Amino acid sequence: MSSKGGGTALTRRNYRLASDTDKPRSTGIVNERLLSEYLHHVFPSAKQGPALASLRKPLGFQDLPAHLEKLLSEDAPSEENQTVEGRLGPQPVVLDHTSGFEGLLFVDDDLLGVIGHSNFSSIRATTCVYKGKWAYEVLISSQGLMQIGWCTLNCRFNQEEGVGDTPDSYAYDGNRVRKWNVTTTNYGKSWAAGDIVSCLIDLDEGTITFCLNGQSLGTAFTNIKTGPGVAYFPAISLSFKESVAFNFGSRPLRYPVDGYLPLQNPPAADLMKAHKLLGYIKNVLTTTIDAQEDRLVEKDCGVWRLHGEPTVLITLAHIFNHFAPLMCKVYLVEDVLMNFLLGILEGGGSVDEHPLIQQLLDLFWLLMEDHEVNECLKQLMMSLLRAYRFSPIIPDLGFQIHYLRLTTAILRHEKSRKYLLNNVLFDVLRSVVFFYIKTPLRVKEAGLEELIPTTWWPTHFDKEGKDEREPKDESADERLRRRAYERGCQRLKKRIEVVEELQVQILRLLLNNKDKSTGEASRYIFLNKFRKFLQENASNRGHPTALCPPEYMVCFLHRLITAVRACWDEGHHKSPSSVSSEEAYVPPQLFYNGKVDYFDLQRLGGLLSHLKKTLKDDLASKANIIIDPAEIQATSMDDLDEDDESGAAQRPSGAEARYSWLSSPTLGRANRFLSTAAVSLMTPRRTLSQPEKVKVRTLAVEQRTEEDIEHADNTGSLFAFAPEFYLNVAMNAYSALKNYFSPANSMEELPGYEETLSQLAAILAKHFADPRIVGTDIKDSLMQALASYVCYPQSLRAVERIPEEQRVAMMKNLLAPYEQRPWAQTNWILVRLWRGCGFGYRYTRLPHLLKTKPEDANLPSLQKPCPSLLLQRHMAELLSMDKDMAASFLNSVLNQLNWAFSEFIGMIQEIQQAAERPERNFVDTRQLKVCATCFDLSVSLLRVLEMTVTLVPEIFLDWSRPSAELLLRRLAQLLNQVLNRVTAEKNLFDRVVNLRLPGLESVDHYPILVAVTGILVRILVDGDRQGVSRAASVLLSDPCFQLHSIQHLLGEGGDSSSSSAAVASSVRPAVGSLGSSVATPLPSAAGTSGSSERKHFSLHAYTDYISEEEKQKVEMMLAFLTEESKQAAASTAPTSEEDLCPICYAHSISAIFKPCSHKSCKACINQHLMNNKDCFFCKATIIGVEDYSKPATS
Repeated sequence: MSSKGGGTALTRRNYRLASDTDKPRSTGIVNERLLSEYLHHVFPSAKQGPALASLRKPLGFQDLPAHLEKLLSEDAPSEENQTVEGRLGPQPVVLDHTSGFEGLLFVDDDLLGVIGHSNFSSIRATTCVYKGKWAYEVLISSQGLMQIGWCTLNCRFNQEEGVGDTPDSYAYDGNRVRKWNVTTTNYGKSWAAGDIVSCLIDLDEGTITFCLNGQSLGTAFTNIKTGPGVAYFPAISLSFKESVAFNFGSRPLRYPVDGYLPLQNPPAADLMKAHKLLGYIKNVLTTTIDAQEDRLVEKDCGVWRLHGEPTVLITLAHIFNHFAPLMCKVYLVEDVLMNFLLGILEGGGSVDEHPLIQQLLDLFWLLMEDHEVNECLKQLMMSLLRAYRFSPIIPDLGFQIHYLRLTTAILRHEKSRKYLLNNVLFDVLRSVVFFYIKTPLRVKEAGLEELIPTTWWPTHFDKEGKDEREPKDESADERLRRRAYERGCQRLKKRIEVVEELQVQILRLLLNNKDKSTGEASRYIFLNKFRKFLQENASNRGHPTALCPPEYMVCFLHRLITAVRACWDEGHHKSPSSVSSEEAYVPPQLFYNGKVDYFDLQRLGGLLSHLKKTLKDDLASKANIIIDPAEIQATSMDDLDEDDESGAAQRPSGAEARYSWLSSPTLGRANRFLSTAAVSLMTPRRTLSQPEKVKVRTLAVEQRTEEDIEHADNTGSLFAFAPEFYLNVAMNAYSALKNYFSPANSMEELPGYEETLSQLAAILAKHFADPRIVGTDIKDSLMQALASYVCYPQSLRAVERIPEEQRVAMMKNLLAPYEQRPWAQTNWILVRLWRGCGFGYRYTRLPHLLKTKPEDANLPSLQKPCPSLLLQRHMAELLSMDKDMAASFLNSVLNQLNWAFSEFIGMIQEIQQAAERPERNFVDTRQLKVCATCFDLSVSLLRVLEMTVTLVPEIFLDWSRPSAELLLRRLAQLLNQVLNRVTAEKNLFDRVVNLRLPGLESVDHYPILVAVTGILVRILVDGDRQGVSRAASVLLSDPCFQLHSIQHLLGEGGDSSSSSAAVASSVRPAVGSLGSSVATPLPSAAGTSGSSERKHFSLHAYTDYISEEEKQKVEMMLAFLTEESKQAAASTAPTSEEDLCPICYAHSISAIFKPCSHKSCKACINQHLMNNKDCFFCKATIIGVEDYSKPATS
């Protein structure tokens, strides 16, 4: 044996030296006859059959290069044979990025991928066709507006017209499901991201056809222009941020069509060589030389091992001399190598049961140059990613599973894994695609009908659209349908779990910290790349088209958290004394000690540099951190120790890794997408009958995030250093979970559900008005989250379970004055706490909207009333004990009500004027939306006033309180104004409501009149005698009071012309100027006659909404006010102008100022003194106000 000969064959650089010319007898391991037999077996000639084996010339290593060259040249196609008539242009075919485009586009380095970056960009290929039948494929990366097809050189495109908009261009648009050639008609099916469109042109017949995922959509165009001077280029027009990738033939077509040729010639000669060489490699793998028996032995290639036999290695080295350069070409990698490796895994079983792939990768690194194996692995991973992303979803997800298994097998090879991590996975590929399962857009093509043949959904609803039938009430047929549906969903769930498990395995390989070779561990490389990846996506400073879509990111982080938990729990199992993943939290010190780089993300207290300056003393005293001004901008990365066998050493690295992963800043960027993305991610599991581990773990992630916030909160002022995205994640995780479940399953079944809700409730209650949080966006998000939280019974009960001190503090913050803060959400929260207790306020949807279908029945505003008596009690105690707070709160509510209702009246006046114009037949939708919002705000503010009057009536009726009389007079004034404007006959409000404009659906008589009635009933019927008397006197003394407005509530007084005239005379001039009837040109307008025939509003018509007791109270109120108004009219003596208040001219003089002795009514001076201490007339400082009554002698 010659060790030298065997050794020199181990590298491609020198393996040609190992030949029989060096050592004629150095075949060493085997004799010449057996070697010749072995080589002839490995490299069989197609022209020599088994019968001529005895006549074959002996073959040794010195003859092998020539023999191999001869075999590879046999039957090789010539270049002349590949020339096809009917095509013009260079090879390879790419996109023409030099002159064949219009608009702004981003073209990939391979000149095959394109992303639109302007309104409507167009680009064509470099090659055209004028004869024959041709095809190319387009991989749809985004499902937006695009027109794909063919065009001639004469087509001129711009930012408005693209492919299909000119006479000699033809296009298919799967976004709008149409075909385009100047005109447009319906055609084909809608496409989705991950689909493949095949574009076929038959220039012999003059037709153009399109296919979607291999299924023909039918002939789109016939009789297209052909003949001399006419040639068609592949072309596309796409809108902003839409992206596709072309395949003109540089890779095997995914869906080839018989008779149609790709625009780019396949490398036929290289393809034949590669298949031959791969056959020789298979022969080596299946053949063993038995030196003792002096014979060749056939064996299963699956058990082949690279043991270093010189004969085998030298043989493989000769093969790889030709094979290695071919494996740098993408077409050959995808068609030959990838299919070969996939075939190895076809037997099923775990990836560990197929070690041959590991042996082959060892062989690649041994016998190929570094640049060759690097390019081969890069092309192989790119092919796998494309195949995974663009494979059709069939019921068992078989294609996706197959590609993920091969990816896992490749990444198990350490050297390959490190190379791919360093150079490919995050640098060249968007590898997060491997962790996304695309949602099928077309049920039939996805095979879901076969998997879930029966669909089911709760179909029994009450008047307001809510499910009212219990499962026990369902019929036998419905029960069978539901069970069949659930079984189908269970089958789908199991198949998706297989995909998810493979995705987690891939991430666990990347997190490997026990590599055998020297150098950086896989985990360290992954962390470096992952941190850079997060920074690009979290800061939005990366290229906008390179940012990871939120739905991909959510899936990726879900799998990553699962992998981290698995690694963490393994370490805990080895060292039980260490912290388990269920007990882990992020130490708040990491927010300010610099060990974790949070990039330039917003902190709760503002910019990091600002916090370090303003909280420098707190950092020194509480955290023992001294800030050096020169180091404020310094950044650092997590220190990750190499893992050893002890769990104690693994814990710090695992913990620090989780800080970056679990609370990824990218979730902050994806806030508005998180709920939708989570639903699309988990949709296949929505109908499971029992909670699974994945659900529990997802809930646990939210629990851990909440605990992280609690630990940070305990640091006092240093809480301001916490990144904003922690609170965002806590809020959105709950929303995502809530949207995860279907009506057939209950979220309450999750273990730890109540505790989690209570934790989140405590966070929202404590921090929605936290002065340490300064960001406007995060403060709004917290307020909106709390507003949504109190709409659902389970979460509202969680708010009631938090400690009493926190509940009282929350209510105190809600009752702060509305000025200079976002008060609308605060008011909405108070309204939800009251809804279900107010007068006629037990509805889910307004009566006039019951016949319309809600856009989303899961909206917080459409939930059934669930009032909180406990929080109402806290509110009553606070307002009763703190007189100053009560006065400032109610004054702010009255101010906002005055503003909101005045804005509403002004806007409906503009809408009515717009409706009168004959030249304009529409109203701005934004104006309608703002108008409806002002109306809704007015109703909600009235309900808060009703709530206050009911819970703490003494605020208005106990005149020993300083501001009670003023508040009551302001309340009466506003109520009279609202009643007059809404109840007047044929008034502005009536006419706009009768238009029934889209966007003004919520504007109707019922919600606002019932809210006003509730306040009046409470102060005029339900109060004590003294309070009722005071309220009646104030209400009747208001100059805007009209008894007809009260009668209107019960449908009375509608025919009284005198009453109508009285009301018309009492309203403000703005309304009076629009008193004439209007025949609006809008189609939805009912016209004047329709308005006059319309039935009058009456509470008697709402029997399902107004109880008999409530109706009786309204009748009692009307009778009481009728009697009181008669008595007041009889007893009121005429008042001279000299005795009227010189400010309002509505009330008699009743107060005198000290020391200046000027006079006015109490209402005017009390309201003035709230904001100003100077006299109306002389500007002297008022030090006191005394009652004044006119002397009897005068």
